Amino acid sequence: MGQVIIGMDPHKRSATIEVINDREKVLAQGRFDTDRDGYQTMLELGRQHKDRIWAVEGCNGIGKHLAQRLVADGEIVMDVPAKLPARARVFDTGQGRKTDPADAHHIAVAALRSKGLRHVAVDDVTVALRLLVDRRDGLGRAHTDLLNRIHKLLLELLPGGAKKYLSAAQARELLNTVRPRDLVGRTRRRLASELITELVQVDKKPKPLTRSCASSSRRPVAACRTCTELARPERPG
Repeated sequence: MGQVIIGMDPHKRSATIEVINDREKVLAQGRFDTDRDGYQTMLELGRQHKDRIWAVEGCNGIGKHLAQRLVADGEIVMDVPAKLPARARVFDTGQGRKTDPADAHHIAVAALRSKGLRHVAVDDVTVALRLLVDRRDGLGRAHTDLLNRIHKLLLELLPGGAKKYLSAAQARELLNTVRPRDLVGRTRRRLASELITELVQVDKKPKPLTRSCASSSRRPVAACRTCTELARPERPG
């Protein structure tokens, strides 16, 4: 047998595939869940055909999670841009009706007819670094939000509030000087204390991220610009 193309219409919780040969003859079809069992059943169906290529639509988008699983399992995967199956659908004798099985068919046909499609590779170190930087950005936003809320409460508890650049330890020291007797004041003090505790926890997290970044990049922290950014403390807005 010649090479076969396994066209896949991916979704978050399911995937529909169609297997065609080099003459566009349909060899197999199916819809599978994307959980462990469903994915394994789909993979076993695909592996019944020795000389195979998986054609997945949207490998940088909705199809990425399945494309990466296939590549990690040693499969050859091609990224099919959405415009190619859309074009095949227009010229289909079935009047271009859009269903999951029809989409899988058009994806397979588009991959068979197209040249120069991108081979999908396993995510490399740059993806790991981007994930770490995204996490650091999220921690930075959480730090700024907590500090702004602490500033607001301290301003209501202390005449003149606190200085702009304030550490968790400095905020705790200031809060310890306040002993309000009214219910509103006591509530503000308790909330400020809780926020300071949260701030301490948030401020501890960038250090492990810095070590992870250094490990991913396989360079010393001092030589890695990304790690330098991770290690730099966030200033409140």
